[in-house]
Amino acid sequence: METPTSIAQKIPHEAEIETKQPGRQYKMKPKPKMDKKEYQGCNKLKNKVAIITGGDSGIGGAVALLYAKEGADVTIAYLNEHEDAKLIKRQVEEIGRRCLLIAGDVGKEIFCKKVVESTLKHFDKIDILINNAAVQYPQDSIVDISAEQLLETFRTNIFSYFFMIKAALPYLKKGASIINTTSVTAYKGSKELIDYSATKGAIVALTRSLSESIIDKGIRVNAVAPGPIWTPLIPASFSKKHIKEFGKNVPMKRPGQPDEVAPCYVFLASEDSSYMSGQVLHPNGGKIING
Repeated sequence: METPTSIAQKIPHEAEIETKQPGRQYKMKPKPKMDKKEYQGCNKLKNKVAIITGGDSGIGGAVALLYAKEGADVTIAYLNEHEDAKLIKRQVEEIGRRCLLIAGDVGKEIFCKKVVESTLKHFDKIDILINNAAVQYPQDSIVDISAEQLLETFRTNIFSYFFMIKAALPYLKKGASIINTTSVTAYKGSKELIDYSATKGAIVALTRSLSESIIDKGIRVNAVAPGPIWTPLIPASFSKKHIKEFGKNVPMKRPGQPDEVAPCYVFLASEDSSYMSGQVLHPNGGKIING
């Protein structure tokens, strides 16, 4: 049985590069560890309905699988990674839950409205919203970040969160949960990912502010700030040289796997975290975070 450490040891030698974002998981070598086979669900999310943006692979896909094991039905919004999305859908249905796939660009408000409307039509309700879709385009200097790149990064990584929240909020009832994916880069920065890090910092501020704004509605808002996680975004973003060192700068000396992050989203969506809102969890390989 492969462990996260054994998979991490293969990454520098076998990683397959695809330069077009957001990347295709089915092409990756080694593939991310998505499904905790030993995970035993206990109906923490029984009959809940969750929308997951970027849920076709990586962290979002791993969350979809754990949510299904906990009794939830899921809508997966994704760009165009049809092979990956179909696999997650099949796995969710094998677990015994329902899965709706919707392809499109979450950076466009009209598509975000479509995701919400289609989910309501298909499942009749929305209990959990997970904003997770993201892109990143490394540059050596801020002067190399074009206006087009800046708009694309912000449109996908933060505007889409606003669009999805605005579309879903009228249908969220007391007890609902919004979970946003930020990043360790929001706290420690990244010299190669200045615009990406800026959007992730904005997500932290959005999480805290929105939590205070809607806490009286009984809706909780929290976030997860992963460290270096082996997802399709990594080989689609970086060179082989960078990937050889990926994850080695954290105390655990390896990248994490999506299935090591997904339990955070189960916790934040369940009653186990009923006294938490406006907070951020940090599955990052032992990196100490201040702020």
